[in-house]
Amino acid sequence: MNKFSVLLLPLALLNAWTMFRFRQDKKRAEADARRIPEAHLLTLALIGGSPGALLARHLFRHKTRKEPFSTRLRLIAILHAGLIATYSANLF
Repeated sequence: MNKFSVLLLPLALLNAWTMFRFRQDKKRAEADARRIPEAHLLTLALIGGSPGALLARHLFRHKTRKEPFSTRLRLIAILHAGLIATYSANLF
């Protein structure tokens, strides 16, 4: 088992959790209940949940126009894409 495959399960679980929290926040917003802080959602994205965050935004139509949240989430996704590209380039 290589290093990459060891990371897949934790990353999959983190992204599932991120999507769940976005959905939970959307439901809370609709119910006018206490919300999940944006800092919490962005932290989940930053630690590896950016694919789940972007997918959840699209699926649940949640926080799609919210600024500066949208810009920060995009920057996190760009950072992750850069890290993946750099790591992938070093593999070959």
